[in-house]
Amino acid sequence: MTTHHSTPGPPLAPWGPPQGPPRRSRTALRAVLAVLLVLALTALGLYVAKAGPFARGDGDGADPAAAAQARGFLADWSHDRLDAAGARTTHPEEASRILGSFTSGLEITRPNLTAGVPREAEGGAVEVPITAKMPVKGLGTWTYTSRLTLEKAKGGDGGRWLVDWKLGLVHPRLSDAAKFRLDREDTSEPKVRDRHGKALTSAGFPSLAPVLTQLGNGGQGPRGAIRLVDRASGEVLRTEARFGAKKVTDKPTGTTLDSTWQAAAEHALAAEPKGRNTSLVALRADTGEILAVANSPAGGFNRAVSGTYAPGSTFKLVTSSALLMKGAVRPDTVVDCPKHLVVGKEFHNVETSSFPDATFRKDFTESCNTAFISLRDKLAPTALGDVAREYYGVGQEWHIGVPSYDGSVPAPKDETEKAASMIGQARIQANPLIMASVTATAATGRFHMPHLVPDPEDTTKTTPLPAQVSGDLRTLMRATVTEGTARILSDLPGEIGGKTGTAEVSDDAPNNGWMVARRGNVAVACVVEGGVTGSGSAGPILHELLSRVAGDGE
Repeated sequence: MTTHHSTPGPPLAPWGPPQGPPRRSRTALRAVLAVLLVLALTALGLYVAKAGPFARGDGDGADPAAAAQARGFLADWSHDRLDAAGARTTHPEEASRILGSFTSGLEITRPNLTAGVPREAEGGAVEVPITAKMPVKGLGTWTYTSRLTLEKAKGGDGGRWLVDWKLGLVHPRLSDAAKFRLDREDTSEPKVRDRHGKALTSAGFPSLAPVLTQLGNGGQGPRGAIRLVDRASGEVLRTEARFGAKKVTDKPTGTTLDSTWQAAAEHALAAEPKGRNTSLVALRADTGEILAVANSPAGGFNRAVSGTYAPGSTFKLVTSSALLMKGAVRPDTVVDCPKHLVVGKEFHNVETSSFPDATFRKDFTESCNTAFISLRDKLAPTALGDVAREYYGVGQEWHIGVPSYDGSVPAPKDETEKAASMIGQARIQANPLIMASVTATAATGRFHMPHLVPDPEDTTKTTPLPAQVSGDLRTLMRATVTEGTARILSDLPGEIGGKTGTAEVSDDAPNNGWMVARRGNVAVACVVEGGVTGSGSAGPILHELLSRVAGDGE
């Protein structure tokens, strides 16, 4: 940091009677100063309006229709509507063809393209800067900037704005003489070991495939590069982006995974009868060490730790924590559970069940949505997000050893969204990693950052749950297994506690099914896409998992 020192000026005159000019001169001076002040404020206003830091986002006099056309072009491109994107340009057929070949050749999954502030250019054209984020499959994101130029169409096209098509708008260095090439390196599977030193391979543990790839090269993932090459000779002209570690290491990567738990997770997911997308995480409650990560189908995206799902009623662990800490309820408090409740829209329970004069314990064990929603006024709009972050670490930055999504619990926009948030819907996002951690925290009273590699960087800061709250949550989870919606686990040995969840996806798609459970020192979470109910889809998977492993993660 640079420190600036000022040069001392002449000493200040003592504070006393004015020694200046006579009254008439002071009056004239005031008038001059007033005029100067007005001129200064006027200049400042012009600066702010035209060129200052608060300049309007519509651009420097640019036609809003041009900006709208630029945004439409980028939206069509990013959503693979290439004919529509081409139709917004001066050369539709060439544009749609080049956009398609550019992304497929580089194994780019779905571009993220954003427009900057437009400005007027020479000849009445409009220039729009763009930022392109190109996710390269299995490697990372290639980010660069470019620029669109828009001009008014001539002839019978109504004078609408069109994107002036040039190869350089896709990337400034793309040309008739040069193109880009993806070079992948280190195609062999990395050496990874479990917590006991046993080798972990995708052949032995198929659903670990995306995790093993991410753990390779000392945890920095696979290596590769985007290179600019001569179209005729293939000569490399420059490297545009690199991914992964700079140096390859033969040293095996150690992990917290347990091959026994991982094998049980593989068998459990294989038992899913309909082949639906399913993900599962098991971790030690006392340390956060991840024992198993499983995805089915096996290859591709690591949904277990990077997926984004509404957690549904499994999130009632957090909601209950907030209500109990607030003193809004106790387990024996009567909170009626009607079939329906209208808060902007109609909310209902699974199979429109109802439990008149139910206690909060009953509401929890039967996962009564209407009862939880009826308690929404007991909590401030930010309460769920605050509790999730401060006590459960959700939304903080986790360093688990591979890329992960660490959750989001935003403040609701209105009463309807607040009602939905109480039951883990609205804009709340999680995945099995997060919900396994939430389950562990609820049961033990203390958050431990989940991790796949030993001695991770941990920047999280959380507060332990009050002992009474954690004790109540353990009792409620246990009752959910013995007498509630998680009864499918009741025949297993050990004092298992759990919570089911059913998360709505859309009006025309089946619900996702969730279940979380805790036995001894292990917490587990499972989501089944399109599983309809948690007990019916995720329940059998967790039953299979826990029946195959008798230990508790030691």
